[in-house]
Amino acid sequence: MPLAELVRTIAALAVTLGLIGLAAVAARRFGPETLKRLQAARGRTRRLAVVESLMLDPQRRLVLVRVDDREQLLLLGEGSLLTPSTAPARAPTPAPEPAA
Repeated sequence: MPLAELVRTIAALAVTLGLIGLAAVAARRFGPETLKRLQAARGRTRRLAVVESLMLDPQRRLVLVRVDDREQLLLLGEGSLLTPSTAPARAPTPAPEPAA
């Protein structure tokens, strides 16, 4: 293998690794937060939001979902869906501030 071909191969590898590194930095910098801000800037209001999720065991999970102005408690798992209750959405209670 001539020396020029070896240098060209190593240079191509360095360029490829550099492009992969730039893509990783761009994904971290302009990742999900930027996409969320772009969607919010378009003025779309989201009707559906997951308020809270709680794992009961490896097969089941409780999920509190807000749809419009109502909250729905869903029990997910084992290929089934159970909706135990529906209630009007309430404002989240602020956490107590720790004493200094």
